[in-house]
Amino acid sequence: MADILVVDDEIGIRELLSEILGDEGHTVLLAESARDARTLRDENHLDLVLLDIWMPDTDGVSLLKEWSASGKLTMPVIMMSGHATIDTAVEATKIGAIDFLEKPITMQKLLRAVEKGLHRREQQVTGRLFRDGLPPAAQRHQGDSAGAVSGAGALAGRGDAALFDGNGADAPAVVAVADLPLELPLREARDAFERAYFEHHLTRENGSMTRVAERTGLERTHLYRKLKQLGIDLAGGAYRKNNS
Repeated sequence: MADILVVDDEIGIRELLSEILGDEGHTVLLAESARDARTLRDENHLDLVLLDIWMPDTDGVSLLKEWSASGKLTMPVIMMSGHATIDTAVEATKIGAIDFLEKPITMQKLLRAVEKGLHRREQQVTGRLFRDGLPPAAQRHQGDSAGAVSGAGALAGRGDAALFDGNGADAPAVVAVADLPLELPLREARDAFERAYFEHHLTRENGSMTRVAERTGLERTHLYRKLKQLGIDLAGGAYRKNNS
């Protein structure tokens, strides 16, 4: 999941957004001022920032300009305000903000904007990897390909039948039939397999729901629902923290 910074001088807004985003599995950092936001930006790898425009020390648009001028606007930023004019929103967009949320913020609009921002972040990372001369899939998997291949070779000499789960050019994952929950009733066996399947991909992709959705071929909303159904807890980014 993503590391998201929420910058707002209203404690109620910070707590509300933190709860919603935490329930979606994100790790949420909170700042009540531009000063705190600068510190958290410099000390953390951020995937997205939700930035309030009206704050007591430095307004959000000025902070956005500061980050842009200093080369620190390396993450998508979504502006928030209950009093901003159209001109302010346009100005923020020209500086580099990718979206604008008007308060009071509904959950649907928040999650839609966050998904858009994280998609933009994914595009930024992908573009950087390609500019570095190595396709993202190769960079992501070159470290574990050798281990997967050796694992396949080790099982090849066993008497157990095995299931091979190929993913494009990646080395296949191998599961021995003897390790499957064959003695359980069908529904329980299927749930056990699916739980292990999704936990495998969550660990492999470091909790990134975007990449897990791509891997498993599920739409993100369906994926969230499936993980909840299987009892896989993503609250507050806990899964990534526990498995990193």
